[in-house]
Order: sequence, then C-alpha cells, then structure tokens
Amino acid sequence: MRLSDYLKDRSGSFLIAGCAWLMTVIFLCAFHTNIQAVIIVSVIMLLALAGSEALNFIKRKRFYDSLESSLNGLDKKYLIAEMLEEPDFTEGKILCNTIHETDKAMLEHINEYKLANEQFREYLEMWVHEVKLPVASLQLMCHNDGNTRYSSQLHRIDDYIENVLYYARSGSAEKDYVIRETSLKRVFADTAIRCREELQERGVGISTEGLDTSVMTDSKWLGYIFGQLISNSMKYFSPDRTPEITVKAETSPDTTILRFRDNGIGIPESDLPYIFEKSFTGQNGRTHTKSTGMGLYIIKKLCSKLGHSITAESVQNSYTEIIITFGNNDLLKMS
Repeated sequence: MRLSDYLKDRSGSFLIAGCAWLMTVIFLCAFHTNIQAVIIVSVIMLLALAGSEALNFIKRKRFYDSLESSLNGLDKKYLIAEMLEEPDFTEGKILCNTIHETDKAMLEHINEYKLANEQFREYLEMWVHEVKLPVASLQLMCHNDGNTRYSSQLHRIDDYIENVLYYARSGSAEKDYVIRETSLKRVFADTAIRCREELQERGVGISTEGLDTSVMTDSKWLGYIFGQLISNSMKYFSPDRTPEITVKAETSPDTTILRFRDNGIGIPESDLPYIFEKSFTGQNGRTHTKSTGMGLYIIKKLCSKLGHSITAESVQNSYTEIIITFGNNDLLKMS
C-alpha cells in the first residue's frame, strides 16, 4: 500500500477537515480572538489530524502489505483465507470475515461437485464392467464358431470401452495404483497375448530387446499403456511394407528407457509437438482413420501420475517411436 494511494483515497476527508478548520478560524476571528490563540488552535487541529491519519495508514499498510505478500507467495491463491491474521481495525475485520465466508461457501460448492463427480465416476465404472461382459461373450462366441469376421470390430469396441474406464480413473488414479517392482517382459507378453488375434490377422511382426528388467510401476496400468500403443500402431501401418513393432529397453544406473517403435506411416513434423494433447487427431487422424485423439492423451496423463516421462520421435513414412522413461529407485538398484 503506497502513501500516495492512501492520501488520494482520503482526499474527501481532508477536504472536510480543511473546511472545518476554515470555519473554526472564521468563528474565532469573529469574536476577536488573539491571533496567537488562533494559530495554536490551528496547529493542534493539524497535529491531531496528522497523527490520526498516520496511525490509520500504518495499520492498513501493515495489513494490506501482508495480504499482498501472502497472496503473491501462494501457488494456490484460494488458500489465502488460511494465511490471514485478523487486523485491529473494523474495515480489515469486515474484509477478513468476507473472505472466510466466501472461502467456506466455495468449499461447500466444491464438495457438492466432488460428490456428484464421484457418483458419476462410480456409475461409469459400473457401466463399463457391465458392458464388457456381452462384448467378451461375443468375442468368445466368434472364437468358438471360428468366425473372425467381427473379431476386429469387437476388439475395437473393447478398446474404446477401456479408454472410457481409464480416462474416468485417470483423474484420481493415485487411488487405483499399486507401485511395485514390475517385469517389463511379463507385462508386454501378457499384452501381446491379449492382442494376439488382431496381430496375427494383420501379420504384424514383434521383436523385443532388453525387456528382462524390472521397473517400479503399476503392472495393470502399464499393460493398458502397452495395449494402447499396440492399438495405435495398428491404426497407422503402411500398406507398402510388412508391419513390425519393436520394443527395446535400455537400462542405466538412474533410469530405464523403453522404446516402442513401429514402421508405420509416421507423424508429420508439424503434428509431433501436439500428439499428447487432448482430442488432437492431426493429419493422420483425418486422412487415414477415424481418431478420437484420446489414446495418447490418456497415456501421457497416466505416465505423469506414475512419475514416468513420455516423449515421441517420428519420421513421416518411416517410423514412430514412443519413449517412456522410468526412474530407478534404491529398490531396483539393490535387486
């Protein structure tokens, strides 16, 4: 709070005080009061006004400077109510009470929203589990009948249902994660088995290297990430060459780097910085297949929750490589 701002704000009060002083001087002069007495009264009035205003300014400056400093130091500005100390002047007390009341009302509104959101999430998860049963039954029926005509479409439906489930959970994923030492080879093998029929139907060759290592992650969520990467690769294979997927892990003392590469159509250089953004489909999504732009977004979000970093490299009409970096903690260093 600056002195100039305070004086400008109090200009109306100073004007009234000046008028009062002038009327006092006129009144004293009308009664032929000694000029020295008039001066003494004027000085007393001036000192009283200056002292009162100085005291008010110091109180307000201390409070508002503390408020501004606390606000600037907070990343989450809405916590300012917890940082306030009640001042010793009425105006500041009213402001503090107002902030506390609005903060209380906001928290109540947020709790209502969180409850409604949690109920919707629970319903969505229940719906996903229910709808997966008939889809799994249809897949089993197709397999038993030897009819693969609808298998790929059923697999796509199941894939989209999985996206809904994991997207719903990604907002509070920390409640569902169990971080433990996980074998990359086992998780990838399980995922490849689940996608076996579609991989065989498309004639996709898979090669792995260095997967005999472990990382600290959640096996279920890593399996979903692998499944999405395989599904994404199969959408964009090139018709000009035999489709191949290569998965390689490189281990160093501090990190394990997983490289998931396919020899598909690649990603245009202009699209590459945006592929992890929500609903971004890019040139490939518009020209080669219908894409929701959610798969890589969900993967990015889950990797962030797990503490893994993810990046992408690509050369159009050559390859696309997704790179996931796992941190090696003390547990892995001891194993």
